[in-house]
Amino acid sequence: MADKESRSLAPGMRLDELLAELQTRLTAVLATRDRVHALLEAVVSVGSDLDLETVLRRIVATATTLVDASYGALGVVSEENTLIQFVPVGLSEEEIAAIEHWPHGLGLLGLLIKEPQTLRLTRISDHPESYGFPPGHPPMGSFLGVPVRVREEVFGNLYLTEKRGGGEFDEEDEAIVVALATAAGVAIENARLYEDSRSRERWLQASSEVTTSLLSGAGPQEVLTLIARRARQMTDADLTQVLLPNDDEKTLHVEITEGPEAGTFKETDFPVEASAAGAVFTRGEPALYGNLQDIPYPASPLRASGFGPGLLVPLGAAQAVRGVLALAKRPGRAPFTQADQRMLTAFAGQAAIALELAEARRDAERLGLLEDRDRIAKDLHDVVIQRLFAVAMTLMSTVRLVERPEASGRLQHAINELDATIRQIRSTIFALQASGYEALPGLRAQIVDLVEGARGHLGFMPGLRMEGSLDNQVSAEIAEHLLAVLREALSNLVRHAKASKAEVSVEVTSEHLSLVVQDNGVGLPPEGRRSGLRNLEERAGLLGGSFEITAGQEGGTRLCWSVPL
Repeated sequence: MADKESRSLAPGMRLDELLAELQTRLTAVLATRDRVHALLEAVVSVGSDLDLETVLRRIVATATTLVDASYGALGVVSEENTLIQFVPVGLSEEEIAAIEHWPHGLGLLGLLIKEPQTLRLTRISDHPESYGFPPGHPPMGSFLGVPVRVREEVFGNLYLTEKRGGGEFDEEDEAIVVALATAAGVAIENARLYEDSRSRERWLQASSEVTTSLLSGAGPQEVLTLIARRARQMTDADLTQVLLPNDDEKTLHVEITEGPEAGTFKETDFPVEASAAGAVFTRGEPALYGNLQDIPYPASPLRASGFGPGLLVPLGAAQAVRGVLALAKRPGRAPFTQADQRMLTAFAGQAAIALELAEARRDAERLGLLEDRDRIAKDLHDVVIQRLFAVAMTLMSTVRLVERPEASGRLQHAINELDATIRQIRSTIFALQASGYEALPGLRAQIVDLVEGARGHLGFMPGLRMEGSLDNQVSAEIAEHLLAVLREALSNLVRHAKASKAEVSVEVTSEHLSLVVQDNGVGLPPEGRRSGLRNLEERAGLLGGSFEITAGQEGGTRLCWSVPL
């Protein structure tokens, strides 16, 4: 009886086991179907966008969802086999801020770069190539690494860690991520091609704008500002700068800056010897940096401001660099590419042309002004002076024919005025023919500035007469003393003279320079401070000249300071 019961139960138990196994297999088939559907949806999702940074982040997010990973990242590999971009997913803002630095491509990540093959581990720390995590990085156990190829080129690696539930990644996870990586390579290639075509389009448009500005005669500041703005737009940079050398060429001055943080760098100077921009200016070669924090220039302002990727391009050829075009992005953003460098190098050539054209225009304007000055000087000498001299000679011959003393005196006064006018015109001719006017103000201009500056304090404009080639014949040392003496004489006139009229006369001959300042004021006090006058006398003595101060013929004071040339 018992045997019959056991035989009747056996087929039922066997059927239950078969049904349970069938259910398990059906569940696995359904799960596989769902994962295949999810993979297909992921492939479509990854390829649905053409912005490269968006595509990269979507690839990582999709991979972590497909294999149920807690963390994921995509490391972009440079030509030097280092990580130039790291796109993380699964970390909060607080966790990202706590990490001291992103991986540089060492240890296990470096192994995947050197040997781009799929790598699956139960625990990261058990692998002999494990380098550990940077300070602040959350602990991670299981690991799955898959290379992402664009055609035959390894674009980067997809890293997935810490499978949820404490399990480990299996062969099915690996197969799914490998399939996704293949689709990701196609999506990245499409995004790259789209980005290149857009960049070329923007570059052609920007080049056309700059060319139009150059041909229309726009100033260098306007053209350089346009170039900086368009360079930032074409490369999607966070900061663009145009740096030009200062007069000493030991520092580069930020002439133009574009970007949200442009105000931080206004009036900033980059040291040529201790900055990446200085190295580009010195060598005349562009520099592409995956991370400005790794450059060997601790004092570089761009590094100190925390920027990540950087691209610096010289303005001009290697032997005639006129400045530097610098671009930078914030950390974590896509680095500049070789295509960006080629495009910006050509674009920077137009900036150098703008500077060349501006200098050529200045030279043309300077030449035109010199020609006008020379023509005016010739007209004054050959026409005006000769006519005045003829009039004076006629008047001199007429004086003898005039019997009345009053009329004779008036004629003589007119002759003297004509002589003074001729001397003034000759002085003006010397000024017009003086060279170097475009640099520092000449001695004549500085004398005029001092005399006109005293006008507001005196309440009247002192008379001024200058004769001779002051700008050409007087050395810089003597000119410095002369200006100091004139400044002191005018100061005394303002403070002590109480005058209503004053005359300043500066005359230079082939041998001497003399300064005469006279007024109709109260004159010298019998006992007063003479420290300022003693200073004028010492200056004359230092140059081997003379100084005297006397009472004027009509009252007041007459100061005479004379030195040999």
